[in-house]
Amino acid sequence: MKLFLIIIAILITIPIQGQKSTQVRELESQRKAIEKEIETTSQLLAETQESTQRSLARLELFSKQIEQRRTMIRLLSQEISVTDKDIQGQRNEIIQLEKELNYKREKYSEALRLIQKKRHTQDKLLFIFSAANFAQSIRRIKYLKEYAAWQKQQAKGIISKQKSIQSKRSELEQAKDEKQKLLLRLETEKQKIEEEELEQKNEIEALNRRQRELQSELARKQRRAEILNRQIEKQIAEEVARAAAEAKASKELAEQTGSQPPKENRREADNAGGYAMTKEERELSETFAAAKGTLASPLSKPYAIISDYGEQQHPNLRYVRIMNHGIDLQTSSNAEACAVFTGVVRAIFIVEPGFSIIVRHGKYLTVYSNLSEVYVHKDDAVKTGQRLGKVYADIDNGNASIMHFELWQESDKQNPRPWLGR
Repeated sequence: MKLFLIIIAILITIPIQGQKSTQVRELESQRKAIEKEIETTSQLLAETQESTQRSLARLELFSKQIEQRRTMIRLLSQEISVTDKDIQGQRNEIIQLEKELNYKREKYSEALRLIQKKRHTQDKLLFIFSAANFAQSIRRIKYLKEYAAWQKQQAKGIISKQKSIQSKRSELEQAKDEKQKLLLRLETEKQKIEEEELEQKNEIEALNRRQRELQSELARKQRRAEILNRQIEKQIAEEVARAAAEAKASKELAEQTGSQPPKENRREADNAGGYAMTKEERELSETFAAAKGTLASPLSKPYAIISDYGEQQHPNLRYVRIMNHGIDLQTSSNAEACAVFTGVVRAIFIVEPGFSIIVRHGKYLTVYSNLSEVYVHKDDAVKTGQRLGKVYADIDNGNASIMHFELWQESDKQNPRPWLGR
């Protein structure tokens, strides 16, 4: 009976399964994403020339990089904290595994001692033939076979447990090494942010010295933005009127002839005063809406959003207040504007200092402004990712290549950021 209890005690021992923390993997993924953003911003800063008249573009990039660097430091700190917890968890697992191994060894040795003791008084044959009947002899034979198999299994279990401990110790050492690397990276990022904050301070001081000139420049930009806004509203109004006229003419013709036009050619608006769409345009509109958050990049090269949607107080220059109907994307030189979705070019016009293109996607429109060259024509059908034109490099703004991007639903402006898939 004692031997039987020992066997059961060993069999119910449950090994601990170790795995890398999901939280660590998520933090690593976030850290790699912000690393790419910092790399893009650093590249843009290197390309944006430092002129005697410091530019807002450079200040925006410095601010963006410092913000990204702070995010990096926060993620590194969290990753170190989680790694510490993982290390402690691995230590606890090793302690538990060692306890289980010692328990297995102790019970296995005890079982072997009992077997050796019984072998002095009876051997296997005597054990079998001393059975009360034939059926009991068969059961004893089966028991001896199972016990022999159990012995082998326990030996294998002890070896397996030893390997698990070795593996856990190796994982622990790797985690310690990773923590050291993270600590070094954290110190490096702290040093970099100190340097960047000093450069940002210099940019702010230089811009403050030319406050009047800068305010005049911003006023000119705001006037251009309003001109662009009026041009877009005019284009939308003209298209709504044209579509409504087509729908009205089609309805009058149907009344005169007594036959309805094919369903795919009928134009209907979702609401009064809205853009009357054909069946094809309606389907495109629905597909566009479903793609929110996954729209293609509006640029052929990596970019940084240096001015967000809406009215904002500049974070560093108290006398600068910006009203943005879209977002401003700074990119590398020779970058090209790309269609974010399938659509039709509805307008191309000039608002200084460059061209603007409007692409319609059913009841949605996307606007690409500040282009030095245009590759498409009015009424061209364009595909997702198709190149539309080249982004203008502003020599008065450190040769910065900045594209203004807007997104409209009917006559309502939308914040483009949540629509883009980055």
